Amino acid sequence: MNFTLIGKHETDSRANRDAYVEAMQEMMAKDPKLCHIDCDLYGCINTAKLEKAFPKQTFNAGIAEQNAMGIAAGLTATGRTVFMHSFGCFASRRAYDQAFMSCAYAQLPVHVLGSDPGVCAAYNGGTHMPFEDMALYMAIPGAVVIDPTDYAMLYDLTKKLAASGKFSFTRMIRKGVTKVYDDGADFEIGKGVTLKEGKDVTIIASGIMVDEALKASETLSAEGISAKIVDMFTWKPIDEELIVASAKETGCIVTAENHQVKCGLGSAVAQVVAKNAPVPMEMIGVQDRFGQVGSQKFLQEEYGLTAANIVEAAKKAISRK
Repeated sequence: MNFTLIGKHETDSRANRDAYVEAMQEMMAKDPKLCHIDCDLYGCINTAKLEKAFPKQTFNAGIAEQNAMGIAAGLTATGRTVFMHSFGCFASRRAYDQAFMSCAYAQLPVHVLGSDPGVCAAYNGGTHMPFEDMALYMAIPGAVVIDPTDYAMLYDLTKKLAASGKFSFTRMIRKGVTKVYDDGADFEIGKGVTLKEGKDVTIIASGIMVDEALKASETLSAEGISAKIVDMFTWKPIDEELIVASAKETGCIVTAENHQVKCGLGSAVAQVVAKNAPVPMEMIGVQDRFGQVGSQKFLQEEYGLTAANIVEAAKKAISRK
């Protein structure tokens, strides 16, 4: 892996969705077998650009997510590399049976994209706010499950997934993402990224919570607490080696996710910790609740997904050593 940490807590001027479109445009130009399937959402993630430039490689399945998943399976079975997109709630809950049976069970490496994960669905409200999408896909044997952090990571991982030959699910924030990494960053699926070293507590985060973890580390540092920060963008297969090493180094762990904690990143990390290096853990995430309407800022505060929540959890974890 090779990356430069920005860490200025600034919103990227670019729409995050364009990282996916940019990567796909570059790959489609070289590979006529690379395809994108959308569910009447060309405007939402700017994939109209793909349809215009590569009409024979871009398909609109309409508002029929289950059918779209079946089409993705069929195209993949003919030797094509296929990415299929819908809003995260539909790409997971609505089309899950087809993803499981038609794609994964059939050993077809379809790449599913679910946009507007968790509180990022904002004003679309509770019906469109998936807090369980990653849990569903982690339950599929052999699946690769990813929560990218920003534009640079989404761009890189889109290309890595296309070449992986693995069935996958990727969350995708459409716009308004904080820039954490500089462009040109290179990541490895299944390997976490250590952003800061620390000795008192390890904070393991993904997606929008990575920047919150970095903010939390600054607050903790000002109080004399040294926090190790890990971006665990791959939830499955999870980086067990890094988790175990971090647990032994710092003696306690805090996880932070834009997802239900009961079946998410916290649970995945806890399984590794319990088996290999038991230490106190605290989990920041949605606590067994449904979504609701509101701005992302309001929702992060409502569900306890802020740097201040991470700071509190870190202090609690340290006190339990």
